[in-house]
Amino acid sequence: MDAPQRPPGVPSGMSQGLHRIVVVGGGAAGLELVTALGDRLGRRNLAEITLIEKRRTHLWKPLLHTIAAGSMDPSEHELNYLAQAHWHHFRFRFGEMTGLSRAEHRVHVAATHDEEGREITPPRSFPYDTLVIAVGSVTNDFGTPGVAQQAIPLETPAQAARFNRRLVNACIRAHAQPGPVRPGQLHVAIIGAGATGTELAAGLYQSVREVVSYGLDRVDPERDVRIVLIEAAARILPALPPRISEATRRLLDRLGVEVRVGARVSEVTGEGVRLMDGAFIPAGLVVWTAGVKAPDSLRALDGLETNRLNQLVVLPTLQTTRDADIFAIGDCAAVPWHGHADPVPPRAQAAHQEASHLARQLPRRLAGRTLQPFEYRDFGSLVSLGKYTTVGNLMGALVGKNFFIEGMIARLMYRSLYKMHERALHGTVPMLFGSLTRSLARRAHPLVKLH
Repeated sequence: MDAPQRPPGVPSGMSQGLHRIVVVGGGAAGLELVTALGDRLGRRNLAEITLIEKRRTHLWKPLLHTIAAGSMDPSEHELNYLAQAHWHHFRFRFGEMTGLSRAEHRVHVAATHDEEGREITPPRSFPYDTLVIAVGSVTNDFGTPGVAQQAIPLETPAQAARFNRRLVNACIRAHAQPGPVRPGQLHVAIIGAGATGTELAAGLYQSVREVVSYGLDRVDPERDVRIVLIEAAARILPALPPRISEATRRLLDRLGVEVRVGARVSEVTGEGVRLMDGAFIPAGLVVWTAGVKAPDSLRALDGLETNRLNQLVVLPTLQTTRDADIFAIGDCAAVPWHGHADPVPPRAQAAHQEASHLARQLPRRLAGRTLQPFEYRDFGSLVSLGKYTTVGNLMGALVGKNFFIEGMIARLMYRSLYKMHERALHGTVPMLFGSLTRSLARRAHPLVKLH
């Protein structure tokens, strides 16, 4: 492993004028970071803060399964980057990072185009004194044939909304067709029984019945709809404690969700999913949530060190191993986890903690002070199964020991994770008013999204 070009915490020669902090990626980690830095440094004109992001709006990624199931309207929760930048004293620059020049301290950004192909912004490059890469993760299909063509991943709100439209259209089509529902026509195969896949399975059980209840009486959910959850590991939720996995499995069994564990996918076709053992699962809709990796583009970032999942390898200070001016946080970073062989897991709580830590450390860096190492605190895991239940465990850092929780308490704690994210972006009072407004507005809308 190469050493950083300078001792940790010591910036390179600053540019003329304000210190330029550029953050690439407006996910949970990146947006929380620029918001905090804008409020602390940008507002007082102590640094120039810039966010580079290829999308115009932000939505908390753990909510994607609720969009796919139709239980949440994304427009109620999306945040506009340009507005957030105006309110919190940073700059938003629209575009996707295509590379960087470490020698010149510049980030290269691709041109952007509208739906008709007309250029919105030309190819550009932006100078930095400190660069933070927070581009998140993408789906890892492990090269499985047919996944890219036939399965829908859940990486973005657009993909989640696309799946929901296909689900609603499939129900309407089955109701309107002259013949009976064909075998497999309304079957959904979810590949990957991590938190996203498992929560989606429970959500779909509820949402399909809601959709059908709006007059699609030729569809019988008990007879025509089948949800299959496929996992290569020996149990669902393999990254979480066995007790959570077992409790979740019992609930899915009661709902009638078919769970297949120890099942490896060999191919996805237009008719369904083929397993390594030769079995075939008919499915009109296939969702792939089986694995994540960092974007392939990180492997070509001017010599920065990456691991087998394309994650940027960083030091405990969150600086990349080969350049002290470049940091990485969130799912795209392989962050050391003290006492563990593996890095910090890609979880929402990790992204929040890393952003909060770096928001405190970058002002120290500008002042020429030594950076403090990041220490991840695992507060446990929670899995929400829609209106049915929420299960999880709380870790010792929070309650003195590791214990299992479920029901209303677990549900409230699960919701508090998103409220923490909203509070980091808007403050306490706006978060509370926003939650109240959305709660009242939903009383005038269907329980599921129907378009």
